[in-house]
Amino acid sequence: MLEMTREDFEELVAEALDRIPPELTRLMDNVAVFVEDEPPAEDPELLGLYEGTPLTDRGEWYAGVLPDRITIYRGPTLRMCESREEVVEETEVTVVHEIAHHFGIDDARLHALGYG
Repeated sequence: MLEMTREDFEELVAEALDRIPPELTRLMDNVAVFVEDEPPAEDPELLGLYEGTPLTDRGEWYAGVLPDRITIYRGPTLRMCESREEVVEETEVTVVHEIAHHFGIDDARLHALGYG
């Protein structure tokens, strides 16, 4: 397994977020991004997870709710990558994938676009 400190991995996630075009980040609403070491035990290879209500599903009822949550998992990413460059690339793909869910894009479309 490739070694990388939690702080270094968090920095890669922050850099991936910084590469999202500003015209998209301005549209993101009520969402927080977290880094965790490991995913839930029932899905040990999960790289990222979006939990919340996509922008496309929000209506007049959407008010006073906790932020959507995007979690990027360090452990599985480091286990699947063989170099720092691979970690950088996979982290960026995972961040984009989870943000796309915030915008209402499903897994099938993401896979078609190469973000699966």
